[in-house]
Amino acid sequence: MNIAGKSKTARVASLDVFRGLCVFLMMVVDYGGSIFPVIAHAPWHGLHLADFVMPFFLFIAGLSLAIAYKKVGDQMDATKKAIMRAVKLFVLGVFLQGGYLHGAKSLTYGVDIMRIRSMGILQRISIAYLVAALCEIWLPCQKWRKFGIVKNYFWQWCVALLLSSVYVGLMYGLYVPDWEINPSNSGLALPAANGTHVYTVKCGMRGNLSPACNSAGMIDRYILGVNHLYTKPAYQNLKVCNKSINGLVPEDSPSWCHAPFDPEGILGSLTAALTCIIGLQFGHILVQTQDHKERLHRWSILSMSTFVLGLYLSFMGIPLNKSLFTVSYVLVTSACAGFIFCAFYLLVDVWRYRWMTIALEWMGVHALSIFVLLTSNIAIVVLQDSLGDKLLHLAMTLLINYTSSFFTCDYISSAETGGSLVLQTIDLFNCSIEVPR
Repeated sequence: MNIAGKSKTARVASLDVFRGLCVFLMMVVDYGGSIFPVIAHAPWHGLHLADFVMPFFLFIAGLSLAIAYKKVGDQMDATKKAIMRAVKLFVLGVFLQGGYLHGAKSLTYGVDIMRIRSMGILQRISIAYLVAALCEIWLPCQKWRKFGIVKNYFWQWCVALLLSSVYVGLMYGLYVPDWEINPSNSGLALPAANGTHVYTVKCGMRGNLSPACNSAGMIDRYILGVNHLYTKPAYQNLKVCNKSINGLVPEDSPSWCHAPFDPEGILGSLTAALTCIIGLQFGHILVQTQDHKERLHRWSILSMSTFVLGLYLSFMGIPLNKSLFTVSYVLVTSACAGFIFCAFYLLVDVWRYRWMTIALEWMGVHALSIFVLLTSNIAIVVLQDSLGDKLLHLAMTLLINYTSSFFTCDYISSAETGGSLVLQTIDLFNCSIEVPR
């Protein structure tokens, strides 16, 4: 593929830079969210800065897939490799977030198999990656004289519509009965007033998107089990829960405040795959379009269309909610990812101001290593030992003060990974490409 008659190739560094930005935001919100709650995950509806990180990584994973699978030879072999990559990523996620590593101040090892967390950040990405990869490997690409993102990849858009329909149908159609929670063994809540450590949550409804009675939580409780869910859901930060400084929820708080809830649960993984498929379409434009201007034009149209549709759905009653990974949330955050990628592409790959983003590019190339170090608490322990708790807190406060002024929107805000790139390999997090310009 020759562009403007030149055979010289150059790496699309903007993809690494964007990934590096996600890693940087991950560090900021993970260690600064307790200092500045405005950048932490929104307790329920709405968007804060932290709520952008996960869909951004999913978007990047999808975009990278189009590059990695631009030429698929043996479909069965490619499928086996994709499945193995997804399984490895899932297992790594269980190890990092399932309960094998404990505490930032004392790295101890071991796991209670009866309470291990099944889902998590990497697990969700592995599922979304596998769905998008199978779409790219097996669904035929329609050949038209003129490239059209909808016409050429009609069947992939059908899968995206199917995933959205199944999600909406289950979210609004399933009946959620009353249910009970016993948090006595978690140490996260005070005993119930009746002394039995059992809280009853009154539901008996369908189509409810509250923390207590949504069908996403019900599906996870039935399939994964209550003891295998995330024990510190963001909704415990709602005022009604009266969460204390030490993380305990008083017994006079609503019963659902004591319940675990997994923000990376089963139902939300359907729309997570939708995010990956949207990123995949941006990758198709990158691979198949001939010049910078045309790429930016098509990306901008796709981003704006997705953004408008997401806002329309939110106005129609489907809220922006990261914990539930609603369709409106997926569309709005994917559109924001598209806008940001366009900006980085223009700055780094078109105008060649690569020196301005060299630090972010390095972080993007080593994203998975950074994620493992942070999630396992190894990095923070080393910093604490070197700098001391007070100095580390001061450094984080200064960092947050400097960056938070750029991200103050409560409506439009875990994260993940990376790896190393080798051209033509299938690496879902760190797959840039050598493309002719």
